[in-house]
Amino acid sequence: MKRVIDGDDLGGITNAVSWKGGGGFRYYRLAPSLLEKDKWGNWIISKQYNAAMLAEALCKVEGLVYSPSDTIYWQHGYSTERDFVYVTTQNLSPDQLQELSDEVGSERSLLVLCSAFRGKADRWQNLTVKKIPRAVLSRCEWGHDDYSLRVENLPKAPPKPGQQELFGDDFADE
Repeated sequence: MKRVIDGDDLGGITNAVSWKGGGGFRYYRLAPSLLEKDKWGNWIISKQYNAAMLAEALCKVEGLVYSPSDTIYWQHGYSTERDFVYVTTQNLSPDQLQELSDEVGSERSLLVLCSAFRGKADRWQNLTVKKIPRAVLSRCEWGHDDYSLRVENLPKAPPKPGQQELFGDDFADE
């Protein structure tokens, strides 16, 4: 590739198209798969991910900026100056969610991505609570054997009248 860019590779179609060199390329190091199946076939977070990798990956999946705070444990990223994200592998109790809600306050909002939680998620108006495997799986595209995967975070169009969702909400509880 470097020889082609430098104009030193005379093979291929170089002469036929009068290639004089130029251009560039980038190397990307891909992260390991975020999810894997356990021995019972349930989706779980890959053991290759540490806490920082998981928070960064989920910020990317959700279209947020990964920017962990040095002083506030629940600020792993943000979308605006008042809208934050907290990523944890814990099973959060209603008391823990209430404490988070109190700390966030009424002027801010927090997306909580956790392994599991107890209680009704809509009880806290300043929190949006999602389970990690489900939050990731709902963004995945399955069944592609080419490079046509969607990689941007665009809003999902509502289904047309009479149209069924491909996966619906039938994910097994993680």
